[in-house]
Amino acid sequence: MTSDDTGGSGVSDRIMVATTSTIPGQRVVGYKGLVWGLTVRAKNIGQDFLAGCKNITGGEVSGYTELLQEARQQAVDRLSEKAAAIGANAVVEVRFGTSTVAQGMAEIVAYGTAVVVEPAA
Repeated sequence: MTSDDTGGSGVSDRIMVATTSTIPGQRVVGYKGLVWGLTVRAKNIGQDFLAGCKNITGGEVSGYTELLQEARQQAVDRLSEKAAAIGANAVVEVRFGTSTVAQGMAEIVAYGTAVVVEPAA
């Protein structure tokens, strides 16, 4: 279970990332601590206009969907970089949070426990 390969950094491709407390076929041999990655993204006027139209007609606002997908991937990439920097090779119990920072700006944070895993015997 590695982070999604949608333009992620090389580090995130080497760090196992799981929302569960365990990773199949691996056992935790060390805990490194809490790690997180965050990004703040702003909407643009074009996206706001299209979102307003979709609000009237209904349907997915694909510009926002893409923006949030990229933001989540960037948050996971940053989480993975921090995990690697402290000697971990996996992050378990990963969660996401969002909050509004200012009008039109959203913070996306990914956080979890950095661990060292090895193949289960």
